[in-house]
Amino acid sequence: MRAPQHTRPTLLGAALAIALAGAARAAQPAVWLERMNHALTELDYEGTFAHWQGGRVQMLRIIHRIKNGVVSERLESLGGSGRELIRSGTRLTCYLPDRREVLVEHVPPDSSLLARLPVYDSHLARFYAIHEGPHMRVDRHDTRLITVMPRDRYRYGYRLWIDHTGMPLKIQLWNVRHGGQVIEQIAFATLAIVPHIPNSAFTPHLSTVGYRWLRNRAAPPPSGRLAWNALWLPPGFHMATHVVQVMPGTPGPVDHLVYTDGLASVSVFVERRVEPRAAHPVIEAARMGASYVFSTIVDGHRVTAVGQAPALTVRAIATSVRAVPVAATAPPQ
Repeated sequence: MRAPQHTRPTLLGAALAIALAGAARAAQPAVWLERMNHALTELDYEGTFAHWQGGRVQMLRIIHRIKNGVVSERLESLGGSGRELIRSGTRLTCYLPDRREVLVEHVPPDSSLLARLPVYDSHLARFYAIHEGPHMRVDRHDTRLITVMPRDRYRYGYRLWIDHTGMPLKIQLWNVRHGGQVIEQIAFATLAIVPHIPNSAFTPHLSTVGYRWLRNRAAPPPSGRLAWNALWLPPGFHMATHVVQVMPGTPGPVDHLVYTDGLASVSVFVERRVEPRAAHPVIEAARMGASYVFSTIVDGHRVTAVGQAPALTVRAIATSVRAVPVAATAPPQ
C-alpha cells in the first residue's frame, strides 16, 4: 500500500533532520578544537600550570598577548632551573641561568610556547579520529573532554579538557597502544583572560651580565647537487622544513629537517662529516621527557632525530635519511 502523498515531505524532512543532526554531532569535537586554537592564539591571558613528564613535575607560568598583530609570549620556570623563554613575533630568546647562557633563534609566526593543535581537516581525519567525551569538572570548572585518537602505531593521541572560553585546562599526550600510558601532561592551577598586559611583562627578571650569548643563524645551502632527505616516511608524514643552520656547539653547518603529519612532528639534524666511516655505526637512543631521541651515523655524518612520537616513528625516519640528488622525487610513504 502506497503511503499518502502528503506524508512524504514530512518523512523526507525527518530523515534530513536526522542526517544533519548526525553531521553536527560529528563536527562538534572539531569545533571545540577550533575554539581552543582561537583562544590560545587570539586571547590575552596568563596562568600557572604543572608540567609533568618522565615522572618529574615542574611549575611554569605562561603569559600571552597579541598587540597590533604581533604575538608576545613568556614562559617562566617557577622553580629549579629558573629558565625563561620570551618570544616577540618570530624572535625567541631563551634565558638559561643554570648554564649562564642566552640562546636566540627564530620561530615560525604561527608557533606557540603552549601546546596547540592544527585545524582538524580531511588530511588529519585519515590518521586521527576525534571524539567528544562526557562533561567533566577540572579545578571547579566545567569542561568538555575531547579525545584525539591515532588510527595507527606511528603517532600518539591527545586528551584535552576545554572550558567554555575555549582554553584547555588540562592536556595529555598519551600512548594509546601502551595501555593508555600518559607521556606528558599540562594541568593549569590558575588561568585568567587579562584585558591589559603591559610591555614590562615580557622583560626578563634575571640579569644576564657575564652570560654567553648564542645565536642560531642561517647558513648558505650546500654546494653540489645533493641534499639530505628521508627515503621512507610513515603514512601521512611529509617534509615541512629544510634549512641549513650554524648552531652553537657544532663544528659546522647543520641540516635541520622537520617531518610532520600536521600534528606529530620529528626534527632531524644532520652534522656534516663529523664521524669516521664505520662498518657498524654506533646507534644511540634515549627518551628525554616526552620526546624520543635517536642518533646514528650515515655516510660519516651524524644524524639525530627528535620527536614527540613513538620510538618506531623516530627511528624509521632517522635510519632512512640519506644524501640524495636535489631533483629526487618525494620519499615513498
